Amino acid sequence: MSEESKRSKTPGAGNGKKKKMPRRPRFREAAVSFLGLVVVMSIGIAKFHVDPHIPMFLGVIIAAIMTMRLGYRWTAIEQMMIAGIDKAMQSILILAVVGMMVGVWLLSGTIPTMIYYGLKLLSPKIFLVAALLVCSITSLATGTSWGTMGTMGLALIGIGKGLGMPVGPTAGAIISGAYFGDKMSPLSDTTNLAPAMAGTDVFTHVKYMIKSTVLAYVVSIVFFAVYGYTHASGGNVDMTQVDRLMHGIASTFTVSPLLLIPPLVVILSIAFHVPALPGITLGMLTAAVMAPIFQGHLSIYNADLVFQHAGVTFGDIMNAAKDGFVCKTKIPALNSLLSTGGLMNMASSILMTVIAMMFGGIMEGSGQLEVVINQITRFVKSGVGLVAATEVTCVLSNIVMPEQYISILVPGRMFAPAYRKMGLHPKSLSNALESAGTVSSPLVPWNTCGMFIATTLGVTTGVYFKYAIFNLTMPFMTIVLAALGIAVTKMTPEEQKMADEGKLV
Repeated sequence: MSEESKRSKTPGAGNGKKKKMPRRPRFREAAVSFLGLVVVMSIGIAKFHVDPHIPMFLGVIIAAIMTMRLGYRWTAIEQMMIAGIDKAMQSILILAVVGMMVGVWLLSGTIPTMIYYGLKLLSPKIFLVAALLVCSITSLATGTSWGTMGTMGLALIGIGKGLGMPVGPTAGAIISGAYFGDKMSPLSDTTNLAPAMAGTDVFTHVKYMIKSTVLAYVVSIVFFAVYGYTHASGGNVDMTQVDRLMHGIASTFTVSPLLLIPPLVVILSIAFHVPALPGITLGMLTAAVMAPIFQGHLSIYNADLVFQHAGVTFGDIMNAAKDGFVCKTKIPALNSLLSTGGLMNMASSILMTVIAMMFGGIMEGSGQLEVVINQITRFVKSGVGLVAATEVTCVLSNIVMPEQYISILVPGRMFAPAYRKMGLHPKSLSNALESAGTVSSPLVPWNTCGMFIATTLGVTTGVYFKYAIFNLTMPFMTIVLAALGIAVTKMTPEEQKMADEGKLV
């Protein structure tokens, strides 16, 4: 075949005689795309305090220009962006449905009921540890950190405010528990994705993660126990605010244990292997049915603060799903707490996800990400070094290709040959992938997980970052145990042979 014929059949190459064929990027070219994103993000967010959407889009422009310099046509670059967005489509759909669900749950009285009973049962000294344990159990049972944070987490944020607990530690405890369960639950997408990318099975993977994960979890429990006790003992808790909030909720909504059925539906649906999207939808529909039954005389104040009764109609339910619920009482703190949700309030997160995955699609499709990873592994000579390099790459992926699944999928695919070449068991790779890829995602403001938390819990990354103890300590625990020979395991000759043949699972 002639050179001209080859060129005409190369994806992304031009059809004209003088068009260049796409070539492999050099490291410095890939570095320009990465550093360009970091610079525009840093300047936009840190200096001008703007939302990350436009800085991220500027990063897309930089990556696209560099990709065109590599010889790709614009149509090929568009396909890369579309492919990147497609990989995050499930996250986008979940964001949309969770937004609708939160609005309906507020209107039905489900979230107010959760907050009311939580304020009634929890004491300030044990609140943070209780929040950690509740979210851990919920996430283990359902396999979803997002579902946990959008249900129990949202209620616990309100309870924490009522107990006078700072929002940062409260969100940190919620996130730590949610991601502990997400990391260890066999029902979790990431817990199944990591071993699939590494070449082992999910139960071998979960068992291998136990030691490092438990260590990070114990550190989290100790931290939140000490912080909660000292904060409560310092006399900073205003219990009159708790009483005021409880009275405001009871005066505005009908509070009933039956209104806890919608979150129970979500938990049971996902526990019984119903996919997350229909499971969350079932929870929303259950609350929609219960709203007119339980909130037939919803007590609110109109714009002039004149007391009135308003029965919930089908139109109210649709409006709450679209625009969220607006709480109108004489208690500003309660109004702020319960005015949220809705599809349109998720629009910012959805658009951020789309723009972020445009960048990720370009970086992966053009080979720029692969070049950077190859440069990282160039000087790795030991098992612990490979584990550390894997974790650094996962964190880097969460930053520059801000989607949790991509931070596991791409590094897993890239590093698997290196682990086999060094004779390391695939479970060493799967453990490293989850210990950094899964847990670091909520620590990046423009990551889909960071955006979800900011929108759902109403807490930005900068506020909860230093309190997400489990997420911060998990990668370091894995590296320490790898250095001790605990989190890095050599394959037996038989396993090595099976791995080379692609039969080790």
